[in-house]
Amino acid sequence: MALQRVPFTKYLVDNGFVSKEQLDEALKVQKQTKNPNLGQVLVELGYVGEREVLQGQAQEAGFEFVDLDNASMDQGAVNIVPERIVKLHSVIPVKKDSSTIYVAMANPRNLQAIDDVQLAAGLRVKPMIAIPGAIDDAIKRCYEAPSEDDEKSSSAKDPAVMSSNMRSLMAAAQVERDADAHPGDEGVGDESMAEQAPIIKLANAIIQQGIVDRASDVHVEPQERSLRIRYRIDGVLMEAMTVPKNLQAPLVSRLKIMAEMNIAERRVPQDGRIEVRTGGNEYDLRVSTIPTPFGEKVVMRILDKGNAMVGLAKLGLLQENLAYIEELVSQPNGMFLCTGPTGSGKTTTQYSVLNMLNSIERNIITIEDPIEYQLGGIAQVQVNKKAGLTFATALRSFLRQDPDIILVGEMRDLETAEIAIEASLTGHLVLSTLHTNDAPSATIRMIDMGVEPYLIAATVIGILAQRLGRSIDKQHKEPYEVNAIDLQRFGFQVTDPDESVTLYRGIPHDDNRQTGYKGRTGIHELMRINQEIAELVVRRASLGDIKEAAKANGMRELREDGLEKVLAGITDPQEVMRVVFTAGY
Repeated sequence: MALQRVPFTKYLVDNGFVSKEQLDEALKVQKQTKNPNLGQVLVELGYVGEREVLQGQAQEAGFEFVDLDNASMDQGAVNIVPERIVKLHSVIPVKKDSSTIYVAMANPRNLQAIDDVQLAAGLRVKPMIAIPGAIDDAIKRCYEAPSEDDEKSSSAKDPAVMSSNMRSLMAAAQVERDADAHPGDEGVGDESMAEQAPIIKLANAIIQQGIVDRASDVHVEPQERSLRIRYRIDGVLMEAMTVPKNLQAPLVSRLKIMAEMNIAERRVPQDGRIEVRTGGNEYDLRVSTIPTPFGEKVVMRILDKGNAMVGLAKLGLLQENLAYIEELVSQPNGMFLCTGPTGSGKTTTQYSVLNMLNSIERNIITIEDPIEYQLGGIAQVQVNKKAGLTFATALRSFLRQDPDIILVGEMRDLETAEIAIEASLTGHLVLSTLHTNDAPSATIRMIDMGVEPYLIAATVIGILAQRLGRSIDKQHKEPYEVNAIDLQRFGFQVTDPDESVTLYRGIPHDDNRQTGYKGRTGIHELMRINQEIAELVVRRASLGDIKEAAKANGMRELREDGLEKVLAGITDPQEVMRVVFTAGY
């Protein structure tokens, strides 16, 4: 039912918020000050509050007013609109039904905000009016972690996240810590306590929980008044718990002992390694510490030894790209590159290629920093800079080892690139990685490193750019309709402006930690080098020209590959935007 529109001044008078005399006085002041906002004048004169003015203006405009201080927020609505959108536009989802999401806004005619929310939620947006300050407070309540001042104890941000076992371990560690501590002697007993059962069990529990939650990294982060534990799950950091500040030193010391680090050295970064066996599986934890103003921060990367043999078919490659890659790496020589930012799965892809190529007839050698997974039947060499073993020196030795295939963990400098190119020119297949945003940029990056363009054209046979995006939880998802025009930014070809497209989104559930996502899928851009592209590289053509030639040769851009996975119900538009789109894309 449509709201009955009433002039906001009539609403204020009829409801007794202002008198006729006060309204007349406000009109005089408005005329004198030339302030176009009569409501603001009424508030400044002290005749009425901001809430009452907004209620009246909502009535006049035909929108519903919502009191966010007392409203019950629908967490399902909150979960499907990303934090970046609500903060960008200062809006907050309040509730939703099967076709509509109701969003509180200070300006209900902000069309850009409405469009962004509609694309993210896949629902029709019904604007509501709310007090701007109340919107900001609601955003903090629904999206932001509580301040450290509010973290009075070791309880987790969401109590359900931390098991009762971990709470009891923390409590036991607290008792031991209190018993060890001496008033006025900060840090006394930290090292000895690191060897005591409660702290040992707490450290083990933090690691075990990370493994159970499928985390790729565990972050142990000192804050001013507490110690924050976060897990990176499916590429996104999530807060799991906070630990009392006085447990920080013994817990960090315990982790350093496990990683065989120097626990007495707290001023410089250190690296270590922990081996863990749980549930019949073996895990390697690569541990790194850095000094911060509030203590040492520890990050542990979890590597599942049993997950190394992923296989190309399980990387989320479209069938066409999978066939092209298998064809490329079956060649006897040439260079195949993977590009993308840190954490985009480049190494996993190259390991999958090696796994496919690994056979008794082939001699495969790798130089890595570090060796992330041990691969049977392959000679893997670890960079050791202190001993003088770098990528370049190892590569020189490799050429005397009668290799068929060489993996260079990363091309970081001109010397390494030139030796890798020499290996390719002398009859070897070379696999390596680069840090570039897309596939065509790899050729420009190599030229910037100092590699001669004709050598790139003569050796590089293919470049695969990639990202990792979160997958929709297959067991908990639902269809929704979007206007086809909303997908144009992904390269969707719109023939009918009124066309709608059925997409899928994850339903927040305990199985997916209330995110709607579970696991990750690859988003790829494969550039095969043909004669035209090779000639453009030799001529030092612009990136735009190389990209156009690659597209003419069948290359799907990252956004287009992402669109295919959105249409297939594997992921959703906002996730593709998060991992693929950058400024100026």
